[in-house]
Amino acid sequence: MTTLMALYNLLSGIPIEYPLYFFYGASFLFLGVSISVTNMKGSDLKLANGLWMLGVFGFLYGAHEWLDVYPLIRGEQLSLQEIYLVRMILLYLLIFSLYFLLQFGLSLLSTFDERQMKRIRAVLFVAVFGLAAFIWAQGSHVDMLFLWHVEVGIRYTLGPMAGLTTAYGLITYANQTKNLSRAVSVNFFYAGAAFTFYGIFGGIFVFQTTSFDLHLIASFLRGLAAVFITFFILKALNIFNIEMRQKIEQQTRILVQSEKLSSLGRLAAGISHEIGHPLTDASQGIKMLKKSLTGGCVAPDAVTKQIEAVEKNIAHASVIAGELLQSYRREGENFVPVNINSVVEAALKLLEHKMKDIVLERNDVPVQNIMGDQGKLAQVFVNVLTNSVEAMPKGGRMRIYTVQKNDMVQVSVTDTGSGISKENLPCVFDPFFTTKEISQNAGLGLCVAHGIIQQHQGVMDIFAAPAGGTTVIIKLPTREEYEKNIDRG
Repeated sequence: MTTLMALYNLLSGIPIEYPLYFFYGASFLFLGVSISVTNMKGSDLKLANGLWMLGVFGFLYGAHEWLDVYPLIRGEQLSLQEIYLVRMILLYLLIFSLYFLLQFGLSLLSTFDERQMKRIRAVLFVAVFGLAAFIWAQGSHVDMLFLWHVEVGIRYTLGPMAGLTTAYGLITYANQTKNLSRAVSVNFFYAGAAFTFYGIFGGIFVFQTTSFDLHLIASFLRGLAAVFITFFILKALNIFNIEMRQKIEQQTRILVQSEKLSSLGRLAAGISHEIGHPLTDASQGIKMLKKSLTGGCVAPDAVTKQIEAVEKNIAHASVIAGELLQSYRREGENFVPVNINSVVEAALKLLEHKMKDIVLERNDVPVQNIMGDQGKLAQVFVNVLTNSVEAMPKGGRMRIYTVQKNDMVQVSVTDTGSGISKENLPCVFDPFFTTKEISQNAGLGLCVAHGIIQQHQGVMDIFAAPAGGTTVIIKLPTREEYEKNIDRG
């Protein structure tokens, strides 16, 4: 209790203007620190070019307010020479802080062209530094009354000019940032409004009040304006994070578009080669057939063989076209609740005749239904299982495990076949990629399967099995998760 009373007596003895000066200065110093640690690297915003000047203003003006209370605290302990030195430093801090604030406000305005802006800044530079040099040159002729008159003149001119120019600049800039972020735009507008009050209560109004009470109210209001300025400027600085996020998104879109164009180019080249080759053979076969028929008697067997060859090549081209069409059909057009274990079972029955020498290991774990096209999903597992069977021409072991992990149903297919080399793993989903003879495989199986799984909001990965062979893992969202994703857009 005694300690609390002592603390109360200590605080009650401190004049009320002391904490006002402290918080007023602290607000601007905090503004300067916050701006100095803001990452503006690579920013294309107009704000980035001049924001450092607002930071310098914050440091200088905050130091001015803290130093201004120093003579009040020391009182009679200071000599006239020390008071004179403090007032001189305060004057220079005031001049240069308002100069940087005015320059910041001008940097935001787009009503001037670059040449006019350079001229205005040059005039300001000459005027402010000329005034500072003039005061310095007076030396011993400068007295306290002279310093007071200069400060009053600056408060009447440079103070309101800097505050109101910055206010107008921030409000103008707020309108320009509406498309980028409405919330940031509002914060810039409020910061501009706060600078309007700062220009009034931090300048003319303070010197026009002779009453101590009115002066105290004005000091409180300018301190409040400083707090609002710092608060809204700090919130508005989020604009750099928004800009960076949009740049990353734009670069991602460019990379995705570039990858799509690259894939499209590879796809077009593959289609040209894969369809063009059988069609060319068919065309040559027809020409040879015509030549044979016009040349006289032709053995029926020779004609039949040529016709069969033509049919085979045309059928091959038709299969490729059909697989491509199946792969790129619209997502979700025939989706119904599907049990993935039933789909796997159906695919195994279709390939039963090919799996006589394969030892099959399966688990039969109940899992939730997924949403999908049963026919397309069956095609996925037929393609995957066919690859595994063909990788084990002399027989082997195949393990098919189904498991549910949270909101995803996972099916893994592992074989003990020849496997896939590390060099070929990145290419397995590319269209027309195959390590087999073209006559045996068009290289579209895994490409089509991968496309179908993506249409089902799933993921398909292929790994080299640790003990040799290949593991294919397919993950698909449950029906509930799929519908949530659709609702989220």
